[in-house]
Amino acid sequence: MRMPGLKKKDRYENNPWKFLTFADKVFLNINDFLLLIAMAIVLYPLIYIVSSSFSSPAAVAAGQVRLLPVDFSLEGYIAVFEHHAIGIGYMNSIIYTVVGTFVNLTFTVLIAYPLSRARMPGKGLITFLFVFTMIFSGGLIPMYMLNMNLGLVDTRAVMILPNAISVFNMIIMRTFFVNNIPEDLNEAAQIDGCDHIRFLISIAIPLSKPILAVLALFYGVGHWNAFFDAFIYLSNRSLFPLQLVLREILLIGQVADVIGDPEALAAQLGLAQLLRFSLIVCASLPFMIVYPFVAKHFVKGALTGAIKG
Repeated sequence: MRMPGLKKKDRYENNPWKFLTFADKVFLNINDFLLLIAMAIVLYPLIYIVSSSFSSPAAVAAGQVRLLPVDFSLEGYIAVFEHHAIGIGYMNSIIYTVVGTFVNLTFTVLIAYPLSRARMPGKGLITFLFVFTMIFSGGLIPMYMLNMNLGLVDTRAVMILPNAISVFNMIIMRTFFVNNIPEDLNEAAQIDGCDHIRFLISIAIPLSKPILAVLALFYGVGHWNAFFDAFIYLSNRSLFPLQLVLREILLIGQVADVIGDPEALAAQLGLAQLLRFSLIVCASLPFMIVYPFVAKHFVKGALTGAIKG
């Protein structure tokens, strides 16, 4: 790659490849080639799904789609937005994801911050009790009975409150606070008359935006893909999330029953297959859009410039 503003000699001196041996160059080239193959293996299913969603039902049913769309069509997406249950499921998933992620982050911060402070009494025992729940649990039937006795079954709250906190994410948040929000900063704020609540809201949380963004992505993806809890606790179809609606469509294999006419049945089955691909794209699209804005925070987390000296 040419470096503008540099002479040919300077470009050569700044070229890191000149310090590599022949074996190093061969290794790097082979490594790049293998990574390209791995990337192609990962990308092809995604490209196939997107291409199928923009193809005609007949082409999808006949298996003619390989890489690019065949007989470009938007019938699948039209069917998605016309399907009443899909719209309800999409709205429910958005509600569960937004509200659930907010509740998750709130509880995670409120638990992780006190446990990260050195003068917190009994923090070792509290941490042990949280970690204990990662190893042992009551099981599905006791959990169902508990949620039923609390009146959470078949309500929106059952998709949010039982999973209000992830112990694994709480430990990540606590470790971030320990390593990046030092006690010296807290003591300096207390000298200026800042209590713990104000310190958390005004200083600790603004300095924790990178880890909060990462945890928001973790929690959000978990809520968006939530299926098992909805399958167990929800029977009211108006509360079904998108993933449960997608499961029904995949199991039924068709949008509506067509009896008697073979051509109509074939067209309906083709549309059902097309609807699957279109719905997968629609279900994945929100986080495919959000992820590039959050990905930069995965390598960012160290506190910079909070304390000088």
